Amino acid sequence: MHSLTHAFLDQLKFTTSQASVLKTLGEYRGKQELYAYQTPQILDSLKAAAMIESVESSNRLEGITADRARIEALVLKPANLANRSEEEIAGYRDALALIHEQAEHMPVHVNTILQCHTMVNRYAARPGGRWKPGDNVIIERYDNGSERVRFRPVSAAATPEAMAKLVERYDAATHQDHREPLVVIPLAILDFLCIHPFDDGNGRCSRLLTLLMLYHAGYQVGRYISLERVFEQSKETYYETLDRSSQGWHDGKHDPYPWLNYFWGVLIAAYREFEDRVGTIQSSRGSKTELVKAAVGRRIAPFAISELERDCPGVSREMVRVVLNQLREEGLVAIEGKGRGAKWVKR
Repeated sequence: MHSLTHAFLDQLKFTTSQASVLKTLGEYRGKQELYAYQTPQILDSLKAAAMIESVESSNRLEGITADRARIEALVLKPANLANRSEEEIAGYRDALALIHEQAEHMPVHVNTILQCHTMVNRYAARPGGRWKPGDNVIIERYDNGSERVRFRPVSAAATPEAMAKLVERYDAATHQDHREPLVVIPLAILDFLCIHPFDDGNGRCSRLLTLLMLYHAGYQVGRYISLERVFEQSKETYYETLDRSSQGWHDGKHDPYPWLNYFWGVLIAAYREFEDRVGTIQSSRGSKTELVKAAVGRRIAPFAISELERDCPGVSREMVRVVLNQLREEGLVAIEGKGRGAKWVKR
C-alpha cells in the first residue's frame, strides 16, 4: 500500500538523466547559503513575495479565491475576515508562517500533520485536526459538467493506521536507512494524497508537508520562491502525474516516476528562478528591465504596479511603468480599469 516500504524503495531504478537532476538539485542546495549572506535585504523582499504567492496559489488550486490586494492585506497585517474564502486563506497563512518559522522544531509526526490541519481550519466553521469521519473519493470534473472518480483513497476506518505507517516508514527511510530525501519526500507526499486522510484540506496540507520535509532535508528554496505558485502554473501536469502515479497504488503496483520527475522539475524551476532573481538584482542596472519582465512573466492573475514593485526590490515605480508600457506596445500586456484600481493582465 505504501511507497516507502523497503521492498518498494529497493526496486526503484534511476536513469542517468534522473541522477543528473538529483545531482543538480544537490548543487543548488549547496549554493543557496551563499545568497543568504550576500543579499539579506533582497531575500527579505523575496520572502514576503513568496509568502503572499504561496497563500494565494495553494488556495486557488482548491478553488478558493480572493482579490490579490485583499490577500496581501491578510498576509502582511492583521485584518478582519469577511467570508469563508478569507477564513481559508488566513488559516493557510498561519500554518505556512509556522512552518517557515519553526520547521526545525516540527518533526514529521502524526500530531504535526494534525496540527497543520487544525491551523488550516482554525477560522473555519468546520473542525480541523481530525481524520476523515467517512470514506471519500477524488473526483475529476470536466468543463462540460461531467465528472469521474479518479481515485478511491484509503477508507476512513483504515486511515489512522495508514497515517501512522506513513510517518513510521518516512522516519525509517530518512533517519535509519538514510535514503535520498528527494526520493523519499515526493513518495511520502504521493502516499499522503492516496490516503487522503481528511474530509477537506488534503491538497493544502500536502503542500505544507512538502515544504516542511524539504526544510528538514536542507532545501530552503520554498522560503524565497513560492513552490505553490510553481505547482499552480503547471497544475495540469501536477494533477496528471499524481493521477498516473496513483494507479495501482493500493496493490503496490503503481509507477512513481511520473510524479517523481514532475516534483524534481518543480524544484529545479524554483531554484533557477531563485538564482536568476538574486543574480539579476545583484548585477548591473541595465538588468532592471529584465527583472520587471520576469516578474510579469510569473503573474497568473491580474496585477497592480505595486505588486511588481514588491517583486523587484531596487527598481523604482517609474521604471516599472516604463517596462509595462513597453510590454503594452509589444502587445504582451494590457491594462484594465483606471486610476488606483487599474490592473494589468498578460496577453
